[in-house]
Amino acid sequence: MSSRAFRGTAFAAFVFLLVQLGALALVPSFEASGYQQFENPQDPTNSLVYILLILVMTVLMLAAFKYDFDWVVRAFVVFTSGLLAWYVLGVFLPAIAAIPLSALIAVALWVYPEWYVIDAAGVVMGAGAAGLFGISFGVLPAIVLLAVLAVYDAISVYGTEHMLELAEGVMDLRVPVVLVIPLTLGFSILPEDDDEPDTAADEGTATDDDSESSVSDEAAVEGDAPEVADRDAFFIGLGDAVMPTVLVASAAHFSPAAPLDLGIDLALNLPALTAMVGTFLGLFVLLRMVFAGRAHAGLPLLNGGAIGGYLVGSVAAGVPILTALGL
Repeated sequence: MSSRAFRGTAFAAFVFLLVQLGALALVPSFEASGYQQFENPQDPTNSLVYILLILVMTVLMLAAFKYDFDWVVRAFVVFTSGLLAWYVLGVFLPAIAAIPLSALIAVALWVYPEWYVIDAAGVVMGAGAAGLFGISFGVLPAIVLLAVLAVYDAISVYGTEHMLELAEGVMDLRVPVVLVIPLTLGFSILPEDDDEPDTAADEGTATDDDSESSVSDEAAVEGDAPEVADRDAFFIGLGDAVMPTVLVASAAHFSPAAPLDLGIDLALNLPALTAMVGTFLGLFVLLRMVFAGRAHAGLPLLNGGAIGGYLVGSVAAGVPILTALGL
């Protein structure tokens, strides 16, 4: 593995780990704060509601890009970032501190969307979203959600390819819908000159051509991707980190397996831990395939790894397979 590929893999794994540990740390606090989104978290139809919302948001975003309402999408994502940051910070800090810090995150994304600002906000958003959905989806709804989205991801990337247009619009917005994984020192996603168009940026900034080097459904393309030695960064959809983490958080909260005593306030048991391991195995396989010269949809490998890891951990913990599946 080249040094660039090694750095990229290590950084991507680190970001995924932060999202997962953050979600597990938030699960007890979110539950105590009454943040559960569904009255009956064991109802599998909850997943269908969320999938429908994803489809609606995809259509609305594509329409916004087509009719030059990009700023509406950017404003919505920045506002959502601040809102989720408030949810996360609010369980640890008093409102007098959580509100201005959340606002600061949103302002930083709006005025200075450098890659590390995007990634930091993405970690907070990802941990918050995964924690919320983790306590709101029982294990069966979470598995249904991950399985359906994995199939949808594959179809939208390798079949209809409608994610390509969405990817181009999202990449130009520089918002934490995608995580930026730099491969070179001094990489910047900002334009050299504020007067330049957003898509005409300095070397290493994602342009329309560079978007083919992306990993997930946010930028997977048909055909060959640039070799890793020719890239300055690649991009992973935030959903690729969030979706498998939903099952990790759900397993930690709903699985009957005994909790692991780590001496810290972290919701974790063996099925949740092995779901994490499965996610990382999927991530490493995904990145190896991408670095070999082709972009791929992320969720089939990531969600598949999380589901497989969860089931292995459940059996190892003595949980009957039907119980593990929520049946």
